[in-house]
Amino acid sequence: MNLTALREKHPALLPVLLGVLLLAVLLLLPTGYEVTYQNADRVKALVLETDESSIVDTGLIRSGEQRCRVRLLGGIFSGQETEAVNRLSGSLAQDKLFSPGDYAFVAVSHDGDRITTVTMTDHYRLDKEAWLAGLFLLLLVLFAGRTGLRAILSFAVTILLLWKVLVPALLAGWNPVWVALGIVMALTVLILSLIYGLDRRCLAAASGAALGILVTAALGRCFTDLFQIHGAVMESSESLLYAGYQHLDLTRIFVASIFLGSSGAVMDLSVDICSAVYEVVCRRPDISPREAISSGFAVGRAACGSTTTTLLLAYSGSYIALLMVFMAQGTPLEFILNYKYVAAEIIHTIVGSFGLVTVAPMTAVTSGLLLTRRAGR
Repeated sequence: MNLTALREKHPALLPVLLGVLLLAVLLLLPTGYEVTYQNADRVKALVLETDESSIVDTGLIRSGEQRCRVRLLGGIFSGQETEAVNRLSGSLAQDKLFSPGDYAFVAVSHDGDRITTVTMTDHYRLDKEAWLAGLFLLLLVLFAGRTGLRAILSFAVTILLLWKVLVPALLAGWNPVWVALGIVMALTVLILSLIYGLDRRCLAAASGAALGILVTAALGRCFTDLFQIHGAVMESSESLLYAGYQHLDLTRIFVASIFLGSSGAVMDLSVDICSAVYEVVCRRPDISPREAISSGFAVGRAACGSTTTTLLLAYSGSYIALLMVFMAQGTPLEFILNYKYVAAEIIHTIVGSFGLVTVAPMTAVTSGLLLTRRAGR
């Protein structure tokens, strides 16, 4: 059976096969930034005893060292007990304290078959993260069935595309806007084809979403320049420069993050409108494209309000502490709105909302033109 016959008989099967193939390729694809540690192991360890006598408390700040007795649970020294050190830097965000019975990630430096130093890295969370992800995937499959399996496939492909394609390309100095646009467009087509199969609904929703993403990218570039925002406002971005990546254009990476962050909501809204227009066409096969577009506009008006609020909450949720600091210090509102970090979040929120507001009528138009029988003829 050739691809055309397969697509006509099983419209949802071909995107799944392509998604599985892409997933397999991405799993085998090296990033080019793999690091092999020489004379060091990163392993799991059980904390047996702790000694806090060297820790100095100064108000909220704790400095010094915590000594731990640990049993190594992996690597070439698995099963051995040794002393480990947990150095405190005085940062509440980065420091951690261990208690007997905790599991930790440790860095074991060694010289041949002799351990030289063991450093406590952080609490061990991989098992709990795996349980959480497994419960989510199980619930998704139980509720959505085969659609849930396709959602898991798109989720995995998205993660791998971002980690193994987008991030290495940005580190290599490629144009962040064009690279992110290409990946977002590819993901849009793949995800919507997994939802609808290769039919007109996929084309209608993907066209509307693509137009909305392009509007977001253009506005993001324009207002980033107008607001005079430097990409260093992104968390940990300056660390890249100090790590030897001075060639990176952080401002363009910031622009790419604007439409990358809103693309999921854009796709979601395009699916809602396309599905609504499709249901109307199924109920009224003789409906005209103009009437179908009008129905899509009505659904889009209702959906835009809640979706833009969702985007606002998603972006502002991580800045609650900063807003509390402003209020606790009595900072005037005009000063708050003028701060570079706040202005950057305003760009994220409002420009992303522009994309949502524009994707609604665009998807309504593409759905009305592509899904009605009169348009099809």
